[in-house]
Amino acid sequence: MKTKTAFSLIAAANLIFCGAAFAAGAKTHEVTGTVLETTPTKIVVQKGTERWEIDLDPQTKVSGEIKVGAKVTITYAMSATKIDAGPLTKLKAAAEEVAAPITSSVPPGAQRKEEPAVSPTASPKE
Repeated sequence: MKTKTAFSLIAAANLIFCGAAFAAGAKTHEVTGTVLETTPTKIVVQKGTERWEIDLDPQTKVSGEIKVGAKVTITYAMSATKIDAGPLTKLKAAAEEVAAPITSSVPPGAQRKEEPAVSPTASPKE
């Protein structure tokens, strides 16, 4: 009985932890650099030779004052807004469809040959 209880507890814990992992969403990343520009909707940061433009939304938590020239660390998550497979993928799919072998339920050579239709009119007797 104790074994069944232990396995049940392990299974329940596994479900809880797996659910939490999937609910977490996208992985977060950080970038640290010098502020070049800031507006209510974006922040531009220079990191080495790279220029980073990151959008801000009303849920963005800001601690401290953001000033041009200040060093900041930004935590962000990447998410897709649109995915286009592109015309090459569509062309490849069309080419595969055309190149697909034609399958038939009738074996080769078993097809019935059509005979020309003959008119049932009698030939005139003279």
